[in-house]
Amino acid sequence: MSNRFHVPRAMKAVEAKRKMHSVRPAGRKPVSRRFSTLEVCHLFDISKATLYRWEREGLISTPPRDWRNWRLYTTTNLEEIKRIIRRRASS
Repeated sequence: MSNRFHVPRAMKAVEAKRKMHSVRPAGRKPVSRRFSTLEVCHLFDISKATLYRWEREGLISTPPRDWRNWRLYTTTNLEEIKRIIRRRASS
């Protein structure tokens, strides 16, 4: 008997599918990561009210929304939030 772990056939299929999808077809843009409101709040340790206020005051650009009309923050939005926090910490 071998000391290797048994990998179920379904797991092998999942791994093969991941490898296949990890290669981006020619001519397609890479998909940028989008963050939910809660993810952003946890990342920066701020409340949803603060995040929404900064958006309302124009300190960060309005994030795009998904089919449910939920905000999906982009990396650009995250950079804006970092800038606000840095500026407030240095004041």
